[in-house]
Amino acid sequence: MGICASSRMTIGKLGGDMNWTSTAKVIRLDGKLQEFRHPIKAGHILSDNPNSFLCSSEAMHVDSPVPRLLADEDLQLGQMYFLLPTSMSPASLSLPDLCSLAIKASTALSNAGLRNAKKPLLEQTVSVLGAAGHQRSLRKSS
Repeated sequence: MGICASSRMTIGKLGGDMNWTSTAKVIRLDGKLQEFRHPIKAGHILSDNPNSFLCSSEAMHVDSPVPRLLADEDLQLGQMYFLLPTSMSPASLSLPDLCSLAIKASTALSNAGLRNAKKPLLEQTVSVLGAAGHQRSLRKSS
């Protein structure tokens, strides 16, 4: 999907080095970020969120169904996940849906104080490949 985060980031010219502790990050339905410092089962999160499912940001693709994590799967440290309504599960992910999720993730990470880690990146481009093989680039300036 293009929304992944490294477990270690460097600020560079704007403020020295910054280490970012590796956590499993869940972007909740309300747009808030929930972080887990130790592996946790998807079922633990789902038990508190009926009518929802978890998916990995790495497994999301335009024009493809959103894959669900199984309840017994561990969330991996350093990975980002989305908690989504079950109504999104059978449907294919559209480009506007993907953009909306990318904005939600960016906002959640910024609100969590991670914005400074992205300052050296003056421009970020996300390329998505649709089912028909057409590539689209989304450009966001910071």
